[in-house]
Amino acid sequence: MSSPYTTPQDAEDAYYDAIEEKDLQAFMQVWEESEEVLCLLPMMTAQRGKDAIRKVWEPLMQSDVDLDIQTKHLAWIETPELAIHLIEELVKSPGQDEPQPVYATNIFRKTGEGWRLLMHQNSPTPPPPGLHVPGMEM
Repeated sequence: MSSPYTTPQDAEDAYYDAIEEKDLQAFMQVWEESEEVLCLLPMMTAQRGKDAIRKVWEPLMQSDVDLDIQTKHLAWIETPELAIHLIEELVKSPGQDEPQPVYATNIFRKTGEGWRLLMHQNSPTPPPPGLHVPGMEM
């Protein structure tokens, strides 16, 4: 096991580094050792538990697709035991001229082994102002 993540940001940095490096073992170490962990990706059912999360991420980690993910923090809520980070992920994959924005929420909990990821959820960002998308009227 790696050394403890002393801050929620340490855990978040390790999470995104592991994705870019396609290091499934390092990726899984960021997650809390709990069946409560949850990962919700667009157009997929929620994955609860580390085994389910591993099964979803393993094909991507073993693929030839290299992802470059830059993050921009939009909001933080932190208490001594819980941290919620709302971020914008700018995801660029091969063949794309521009990165695709995605909103993500990362929830971290402080454990006896330092900060660990409890939940990751991401979703597409809203369309730019003025762009009409059928079915998205408010």
